[in-house]
Amino acid sequence: MNNKSKLIQLAQGGMIAALYTVATLVLAPLSFANIQFRASEALTVMPIFTASSIPGLTVGCIISNAVGVATGANIAGWLDVLLGSIATLLAAICTRMLRKIEFFGIPFLSLLPPVIFNAFIVGGELAVVCKIPFWICALEVGAGELGVMLILGIPLIIALKKTNLFAKGPTKLTK
Repeated sequence: MNNKSKLIQLAQGGMIAALYTVATLVLAPLSFANIQFRASEALTVMPIFTASSIPGLTVGCIISNAVGVATGANIAGWLDVLLGSIATLLAAICTRMLRKIEFFGIPFLSLLPPVIFNAFIVGGELAVVCKIPFWICALEVGAGELGVMLILGIPLIIALKKTNLFAKGPTKLTK
């Protein structure tokens, strides 16, 4: 990999981290609760298109959760900075691994890792912090994540496929 490719990947990861952070914090009341509709989670489809999104999403989640803790918006505290970021990292890796399995031109299975990892990991941390039964928290977080993936994630996949922005070979990013 040449220096130009490394620079492009670094820039992509940085932009994804910034977008994730801004979207999370602008919509903080929806982003930090038991029933979450974290619009920034739609960006968890990005590993379908570029591996550089994996560290970008993870860093974006770390920053978002840390700012949420610092501002008092994040009810799970520093536990969420650690566990929420691990959930995002694991989901991004698995999303990347499932990207080539498509139905009707959409990698639907790639939408599942963010739902599953967040439901179990973030749901588990919220159950501990809020003293609510695990299954309730897991269902609340999972339902919110599934809603984001269906309402925002699928249209984002379709839009990004149409732009060919992440296609191999000369693209808008490498010219």
